[in-house]
Amino acid sequence: MTNAHECFNVNGDERKSHHPDHVKKNLITRLNKIEGQIRGIKGMIDKDVYCDDIITQLSATQSALNSVAKVLFEGHLKGCVKDRLADGDEVILDELVVTIQKLMKK
Repeated sequence: MTNAHECFNVNGDERKSHHPDHVKKNLITRLNKIEGQIRGIKGMIDKDVYCDDIITQLSATQSALNSVAKVLFEGHLKGCVKDRLADGDEVILDELVVTIQKLMKK
């Protein structure tokens, strides 16, 4: 596989991506850590931990989520977007604008 990430259609409609195993493993590891952080935050709330300490943990968790988004976005640009543009599919540019707008809301 030459791309870090490939996108393709299944049955003509469903869009899928294929990440190399090392990228998937990295993303799953990051998401598992985030899941643990969320459980920890829930426990902090249950134990009436000082609000500022909870906010600090929320900020760290948001940063971790942003890191996952950056990895996915980079793969999307270098894989799906690049490939679809090479195939002459400029509709991907409209999709990309919407995706960037979603990321900028954070």
